[in-house]
Amino acid sequence: MLPLSMCVLFSSALFVIFKLFSRFKIQTLYAIITNYFTASLFATFFYDGPIHYSELPAKPWFMGTLTLGMLFIVVFNITAKTSQNLGVSVASVAAKMSLVIPVMMGVLLYREELGTIKVIGIVLALAAVYFSSIKNRTITVKVESLILPLLLFMGSGMVDAGIKYLQTNNMVAADFPLFSAVVFGAAGTTGLLFILINSKRKPLKINLKNLVGGIILGSFNYFTIHFLLLALENKALNSASIFTIINVGTVLFSTLMGIILFKEQLSAKNWAGLGLAVISIVLVALF
Repeated sequence: MLPLSMCVLFSSALFVIFKLFSRFKIQTLYAIITNYFTASLFATFFYDGPIHYSELPAKPWFMGTLTLGMLFIVVFNITAKTSQNLGVSVASVAAKMSLVIPVMMGVLLYREELGTIKVIGIVLALAAVYFSSIKNRTITVKVESLILPLLLFMGSGMVDAGIKYLQTNNMVAADFPLFSAVVFGAAGTTGLLFILINSKRKPLKINLKNLVGGIILGSFNYFTIHFLLLALENKALNSASIFTIINVGTVLFSTLMGIILFKEQLSAKNWAGLGLAVISIVLVALF
């Protein structure tokens, strides 16, 4: 249970760190790029053995990891914007309700059964994303308030499904640090190329706050993936149960931190969204 608990702790901390970025005027994109290179260095440090970089492309997970790395930086940027614009609890719920996507992938790829109760759970998860995003007192559908949580929902689900697929089909436990190093390195390189291309319009400037924020974020980010991969190795629990425990724990813990640290105010609809989130995960995982 230790990897599960630690994954919840580090995953919840990411949302809080993103929230602090706006408070300390840290530029999110630059900090995120620094974060990925930091996490990649952490991964190489924890790899037990020599690293032969020329042999990495021959690894069965290599190409998939490059694609996943590019998706990482997109999702991280969306996570940051959602936390800053709509709150830690909204970002947490939107990201963690994406549990339904790896569940659907299980149906398609691993022929797992999806009964009526699980379908109800998926519908409730979508409702949870909506209700947790409402910031006004009347139920008014505003595209600008829904688009970030929905994008985060889809992106996080694709990341979880991708990690599970590569971990199940292409990886051995000894390769976990190498996998993490490549996926984080790919994400950082993608972001670096993006800002270099745009540097003609907006010259690059070294900012100490961005670097420090990125290093802090990267250390937490590495351990989030590290403990997730360790948790998925648990033989006593299937992947649906593991994702459920992690996602529910992160939703509740990050929401609690949002209330305590940032005095976030949750409306009745927001609380209803959190309640639906818990119910939906239980339905999807246990039935």
